[in-house]
Amino acid sequence: MDNDLLPLFPLEIVLLPEESLPLHIFEDRYKTMIGECLEAEATGKGQQEFGVVLLKEQTLRSVGCTARIVNVTRKYQDGRMDIVTEGRRRFKILSTDEQRPYLCGAVDYYEDEGPDTPSDEAAELAIERFREAMRKMRRATEIPAQYTQPSRYLSYRLAAILPLDLEFKQQLLIIRQESERLALVQHALDILWTQIEQAEKFHRKAGGNGHGR
Repeated sequence: MDNDLLPLFPLEIVLLPEESLPLHIFEDRYKTMIGECLEAEATGKGQQEFGVVLLKEQTLRSVGCTARIVNVTRKYQDGRMDIVTEGRRRFKILSTDEQRPYLCGAVDYYEDEGPDTPSDEAAELAIERFREAMRKMRRATEIPAQYTQPSRYLSYRLAAILPLDLEFKQQLLIIRQESERLALVQHALDILWTQIEQAEKFHRKAGGNGHGR
């Protein structure tokens, strides 16, 4: 296999950098792919990462994120595996190759453009709004104990836990400015907060008089 080609795993999922993604591997072609990644990690030769790319309505998006296998939690007798991966590098697909059992791609890896760290005030505001929303959703146990400041990928770390739609996460993956991404996440948090308050108001009204619309 040409080591310049990245194995691709099309899924109806958007993986973000630093996001944890558990996967159940059951198709033969992906058993082969994951097996080769594990062998590459053991030998130090070959492609240790694979690319997670959004496949929605039979359309493969051109931007994705590589995944690195951090743990194999279970192996089955028939070759199936449960693995835990972590998002690493963003990439853009330049061309695809179908010579392997699974799809591969020639890709261009990219980072953010220039120094662009959000202000401490913007970061703290986003973190506080995030914590408030998580508490409102009774998901406080999912809040990390602390966020290191400054965080290169704070927007991704917050978005990975929030109930955001795929198109929004795909947009975050494409954007190459952390301040712009964090502003979008902040806006999404404001919308989520409003939705939570409206739902709570509805339940209070319904509980008080037996009616609600």
